[in-house]
Amino acid sequence: MRGGLIGCGFFARNHLAAWRDLGVDMVLCDRDVGKAQALASEFGAPAVYGDAAPMIAAERLDFVDIVTTVESHRPLVELCAAARLPMVCQKPFAADLPDGRDMVMAARDAGVPLLVHENFRWQKPMLALSQVVGAGEIGTPSFARISFRHAFDIYRNQPYLATEPRLALVDVGVHVLDLARFFLGDVTRYYCRTQRLNPRVRGEDAANLLLDHSSGAVSSVEISFFSHLDPDPFPQTLVRVEGSEGTAELLPGYRLVVTRGGRSETHDVEPPVPAWGQRPWHLIQDSVVALQRHWLTCLRDGVEPRPSGADNLRTLELVYGAYDSAERGVALTTSLDEVRG
Repeated sequence: MRGGLIGCGFFARNHLAAWRDLGVDMVLCDRDVGKAQALASEFGAPAVYGDAAPMIAAERLDFVDIVTTVESHRPLVELCAAARLPMVCQKPFAADLPDGRDMVMAARDAGVPLLVHENFRWQKPMLALSQVVGAGEIGTPSFARISFRHAFDIYRNQPYLATEPRLALVDVGVHVLDLARFFLGDVTRYYCRTQRLNPRVRGEDAANLLLDHSSGAVSSVEISFFSHLDPDPFPQTLVRVEGSEGTAELLPGYRLVVTRGGRSETHDVEPPVPAWGQRPWHLIQDSVVALQRHWLTCLRDGVEPRPSGADNLRTLELVYGAYDSAERGVALTTSLDEVRG
């Protein structure tokens, strides 16, 4: 297969290494042609472009991987849809819900699949926990706590984050709220409080949310980019799911502890390190391979990818609604009509 990758910034190297592992040839595009040429030399890409439209016109592509920042997503998705090209789009999927709806409708009208690059649910520990919960090993889930708290310097590799007026919820909230839906199902009601703890940043760098799920379960979601821990581990998402017959918990060091019937079992769910990867980034790197492998399977078998653009709209409603909830100090109910991609 041959794909086109648009956007050759910080995270694109992970995408390209994973595509190489999966046997996919990629042509590259970036407005900064020098960035694209540098990555093309590293990964042996056969062609480089400075604009997406000429790339799509000139190349025989099976799909496009959009790895740009959010403000460019809608025009690129609509460009690919007009060419009837399947596409993967980086998170956050859309700058707002109207844009997101229009992007989903463009892909639907073109009859092409649209996958949001939501890689947290494809991390090995999350897949293992989902399997435990989905198999009923802890009974019917009633509560989950999802925590992403650290003080790792995320601004070193992505300095623009420090100037963003909306930070934690848009950058990581999309991930952890997707996990809440992944484990417990859709949300019906939610409440959020935000904080700005680090004086160096412009936007909120901490948020706490309480979610009601359609299943009757409740979840608590915590995000902080300014939690000083000792020892301060590389950022990990910690999850506890309580059910009617037991509890499953992801602990630091990639330990999954399942407790039921008065007994606990501990499983090692650390992901492998890709040949091109390294610790402690291997959790993210392996999840990119897993997500992109899923995408190729969906293209081959003609099935809807997870999460599709339509599914991700429900997560985006929570992300953008959380700002409204925090500003007004009220709980909100979800209202997004279902849109199938």
